[in-house]
Amino acid sequence: MFKISLERGGEATFAEPAPLAKVAAAISPELARTALAAVVDGLPRDLSAPIGKDAGVRFITPDTPEGLEIIRHSASHVLAEAILQLFPGTRFAYGPAVEDGFYYDVDPPAPITAEDLPKIEKAMQKIVKADRPFVRRELTRAEAEAKYAGDPYKLDNIARAGGEVISFYEQGGFSDLCRGPHVPSTGRIGAVKVLSLAGAYWHGDAGQKQLTRVYGTAFPTREELESHLRRLEEAKRRDHRVLGRRLDIFSTQPEIGPGLILWHPNGAVIRHEVETFWREEHLKRGYRLIYTPHIASEEIYRRSGHLENYGEMMYSPMDIDGSPYRVKPMNCPGHILIYNSGIHSYRELPFRWCELGTVYRYEPSGTLHGMLRVRGFTQDDSHIFCTPDQAEDEINGVLDLMEHMMRTFGYRYRAFLATRPAKSIGSDSQWESATAALRAVLERRGMPYETDAGGGVFYGPKIDVKLVDALGREWQGPTTQLDFNLPGRFNVDYVGPDNGRHRAVLIHRTVLGSLERFVGGLLEHFAGDFPLWLAPLQVRVLTVTDAAIPHGRETAEQLRRAGLRVELDDRGGKIGAKIREGELLKIPCLLVVGEKEAESGRVSVRRRLAGDLGSRPVGELVAELADEIRERRLPPPGGGNQAAGK
Repeated sequence: MFKISLERGGEATFAEPAPLAKVAAAISPELARTALAAVVDGLPRDLSAPIGKDAGVRFITPDTPEGLEIIRHSASHVLAEAILQLFPGTRFAYGPAVEDGFYYDVDPPAPITAEDLPKIEKAMQKIVKADRPFVRRELTRAEAEAKYAGDPYKLDNIARAGGEVISFYEQGGFSDLCRGPHVPSTGRIGAVKVLSLAGAYWHGDAGQKQLTRVYGTAFPTREELESHLRRLEEAKRRDHRVLGRRLDIFSTQPEIGPGLILWHPNGAVIRHEVETFWREEHLKRGYRLIYTPHIASEEIYRRSGHLENYGEMMYSPMDIDGSPYRVKPMNCPGHILIYNSGIHSYRELPFRWCELGTVYRYEPSGTLHGMLRVRGFTQDDSHIFCTPDQAEDEINGVLDLMEHMMRTFGYRYRAFLATRPAKSIGSDSQWESATAALRAVLERRGMPYETDAGGGVFYGPKIDVKLVDALGREWQGPTTQLDFNLPGRFNVDYVGPDNGRHRAVLIHRTVLGSLERFVGGLLEHFAGDFPLWLAPLQVRVLTVTDAAIPHGRETAEQLRRAGLRVELDDRGGKIGAKIREGELLKIPCLLVVGEKEAESGRVSVRRRLAGDLGSRPVGELVAELADEIRERRLPPPGGGNQAAGK
């Protein structure tokens, strides 16, 4: 006799050992139908695994992140079986579930091409329909090595696996090294789609053989899969690299080097507006601007610990007067040296210092991605030096600023409290105190958050905010970090009421992250349809006839005097073609001027996301547009979705 305690409450008693599938069936027919796997006393298990003692059990269903991950990992094994059927002799390296899908790195005897993907998908669908069970097998390490003696990929995986018992999963004619768990049978996977191909080096090492990476995705139902595929198509239309070329925002060019962004005039306008907003809001909140050099002595990064902990991401030293210098990977040391250039009383604190500081970090070439993953970027880096008693209020102020700026850009967000990682410095009491301070601020604000266990940086815990864009995708966003490493390394002190020296608290924080990534994200978030205040060109005046040109020029000049970015299109040609061109360039406001408008002192207004708004007096329209810009209003709800395909 043994007792099962369910996570959500309730108990069930069994007279003899039973597989977890039978336990689920005894609890409810619905659970028997939906359960994919289980967690027993904290350990994941297949439903075929027997249980015969008292235990706490939580069943995993498809409507959970864990359930979706199990479905996708199981689908990766089905993908491998399908490839093996079509390309006999293929060897298999890795097949994990990843965000939004799965992949398998394979070494086929003949190249797999894009034309092969529909055949692979059809083979997968047949395997799913066959509803064959996933069967777990266990071998000793020696048995596993003997079984895969001729396969370097499996031998490598076996060598990396812990313990003396190595588990494998079989379905149909395919077997692979795997910890599991898996769905009970292939029929429980649901709907699958093979998406794309890519090259991938074994272990990510460019010195190793290049494998073929086959990407796919899976969802519990066909409806969910089709909804996801529609989002993927929308994401393609919003790709910032495509929009960046089409709207002349930025480029990367081999003559400059990969991962280094060239901001074109249109992109520079967007960046200028973002930076202006950023500076205004910081100055309102008592921040002061500082600037630090682009290069510095290597010694400063040795002292800060960056050379030790981030050396692989730093560029090689350059010799200057016999001493090694580095291009800066971080702004923190420079800010600390400014602080340490004087002695500060507790009465002066807090100091809130901010910099739009350009830094350089080595990113492997395979990870570079437009503006989103680069080697040189400008970070909105700020550091707050304060007393321990001031820390919570300062963190709260950071979150106030973050919320205001993200609302202005139209982002929703999710907050995470990232706690102590395995590799860390500092005492238990320091970590507990710092983590408690961050948690207290989140709870004081009533801000929902999740705990990211072990997600902190080596020198302290942090609050991470992930931005949710118009498609529901998450982007790494603002972060607020408590640091007790650098204050100790640099003796960051203040003079207290007792006239003694006390260690200051250092808060690192960014609101935008890097300007390159933030603007790239905005391009996709708005689908290129920027709010009026951010648009590179805000208004274009279109003349219908030569007789209307003087009124067009006067209208453009009125807008220019009000501070708007405006262009006059007084070329010949059909007005329909001019309007179409303005739409393709995603200009927020087009003003049509014909002879009738010239006579009445009005303009015909077309707004990019609202359509034809009719005739308006010029002065009235100029005032309204100026107000919209000053208030930094967002486009109409759903505007980005509406216009993404235009």
